[in-house]
Amino acid sequence: MVRLNRAQQQERTRASVLVAAREEFAEYGYADAKVDRIAERAELTRGAVYSNFTGKRSLYLAVLTAAAEQARAAAGPPPASPADAEQALGAFARVWLERLPLAGDTPSHGHLQLRSLSGVLTGEPAREALAELARFEALLLALAIELHGTLRPGTVRRAQLALTLLHGTASLAESAPGVGDPFDIARAAGHLAATPLTEDAAPPHLPYVAPASATRTDWQPPRDLVDELTGLPVDLAEDGVVTVLGVRRLSAAADMLHSARPDDALTCVVVTGDPAGTGRLARLRIVDQVACLQRVFAPADLPRLRIVLDDSGTVPAAIGLDPADDLAEAALRCRDGLITARAEGRGAGHAAAVHSVRDDRRP
Repeated sequence: MVRLNRAQQQERTRASVLVAAREEFAEYGYADAKVDRIAERAELTRGAVYSNFTGKRSLYLAVLTAAAEQARAAAGPPPASPADAEQALGAFARVWLERLPLAGDTPSHGHLQLRSLSGVLTGEPAREALAELARFEALLLALAIELHGTLRPGTVRRAQLALTLLHGTASLAESAPGVGDPFDIARAAGHLAATPLTEDAAPPHLPYVAPASATRTDWQPPRDLVDELTGLPVDLAEDGVVTVLGVRRLSAAADMLHSARPDDALTCVVVTGDPAGTGRLARLRIVDQVACLQRVFAPADLPRLRIVLDDSGTVPAAIGLDPADDLAEAALRCRDGLITARAEGRGAGHAAAVHSVRDDRRP
């Protein structure tokens, strides 16, 4: 008889709870699901469930995240990237729309299939986090459809519009499955690439951001960090800019992207003070977006922004920040294995990105 160690036993328990929770949510929906029934399905005590998950919302987000991670793992590389922005938006929409429930699906199963958050998120922190994640998803999509180019005027707005169309379609499908032709919607999303929109102006606060503080500090960044887009290891000491952002400040990644040098390695480290809540929400939405992007774009054409999901707070702790802050905003410029500049507060990514090589030499 094989004896499991404590970590293996906990992993097995978590897996059993997730299977049971998915069955419960598929049968009863989020609102009517019960943790006690989930424990019964998993043949565990209620206490065993709560020792691994903080509550029903945490369980639901974990079930959706597991589905998104499975979709990412199953996604093979596309034969080639789309030829232009119209094809890219259309292809992305077709992949995204595969989650729409069929007309015969039950409402509860359709809710899961859509990875819907309707009625799940309550309170301003969670709503703010979702809004920031939506902006971040649009930024990632915009970077991808430019196919390694510089963001052109209006690209981020077109990406936001395309995602609004897709999420609106999903919302309708929850109450009226089968309404609307997914192929028509995908074509409409593609046509948004040519829609004239106002420019994506640089954030208005950037001219007023205080300069980064020059330094020459040795540091040993945490190891075993992985880029969610490529699955490759991330070395934060590589020449470039590292922005550390709480889930409720994710849209500030645009500050770094607007100001970075073409040869900079750019990394966004996502941190949270609530790993089971906003942290799991961030993982769900980012992994889901990445899974779609990976099915549309060749690896070389994915956004050059590296994304690290740091649920444990190791990166902020390494640079002296509070690791439990959903509103964190700090940035480093690294060169030759040293931290040569650091900034905190609004516009930190911009301040670190524009810090000059001449400033790097200051003691």
